[in-house]
Amino acid sequence: MSTIVQVSGLSKTYGSVRAVDDVSFTLEENKITGLLGRNGAGKSTLMSLLTGQEFATRGDIRVFGASPVENASVLQKICFIKESQRYPEDFVVKHVFASAPWFFANWDADFAAQLIDEFRLPTDRRVKKLSRGQLSAVGIIVGLASRAPLTFFDEPYLGLDAVARQLFYDRLLEDYAEHPRTVVLSTHLIDEVSMLLEHVLLIDDGRIVIDDDAENLRNSATTVVGTRAAVDSFVAGHEVLHRESIGGLASVTVGTLDAQDRAAAAAAGLELSPVSLQQLIIRKTGTTTREFEQSA
Repeated sequence: MSTIVQVSGLSKTYGSVRAVDDVSFTLEENKITGLLGRNGAGKSTLMSLLTGQEFATRGDIRVFGASPVENASVLQKICFIKESQRYPEDFVVKHVFASAPWFFANWDADFAAQLIDEFRLPTDRRVKKLSRGQLSAVGIIVGLASRAPLTFFDEPYLGLDAVARQLFYDRLLEDYAEHPRTVVLSTHLIDEVSMLLEHVLLIDDGRIVIDDDAENLRNSATTVVGTRAAVDSFVAGHEVLHRESIGGLASVTVGTLDAQDRAAAAAAGLELSPVSLQQLIIRKTGTTTREFEQSA
């Protein structure tokens, strides 16, 4: 499988703030990658660097084998849907879609029309008069119908209700199956998108702390529940990610367990349960569920 993006030793500072800190990773062709992390972790800055909209302080970025900065041959293969997408002041919605073929060689007008209907988007309304959810729908439609070889969605769901968010996930997965491309999805709603993701990049304080296939991550942690003494005895020697105790009971999240470990847990009367991708990320970043949800 071809490498689409290669990043080496990448840093970006704004004065004394280091938004991206010595980051290295690759993105493979035709995968959906989740770029995950809390607000201020560096996700948007990283995407701006990859799309040539920011200059790196140091390090190297190669997108389709070249630097993306002021490089038309690279940028014409990229679609970047920002959280706060801006359009010309006098644009109405239909102008956005009418101009899209100028920027995206693979633009599918029929698919865009289908999505406009499904999202119930008013095409004759001025963009500046749209609700937050309607503006998000405009970006989602452009991102999907562009069929750009490399597509970035930065928090694409803001203002969308649960039905509209599910519509986005369904259409993304369906169209990706028919027209594979490399998609980077930045989001806080990890549990909602977890089954879409094939790869995960977790950024925290500007550093990549997880870079792994989603399937590996889904199997990389287990919660052990039982009496405190039995749990403490079992988890000794294992990587402990999180611990909670109530009275004489304990719940401990540990790293990977093999078949022998699981048999030992069963013999000790302990309950084992899988850890969701969101909970794993919360454990890895040392936050609480409340803190993570408040950052969304």
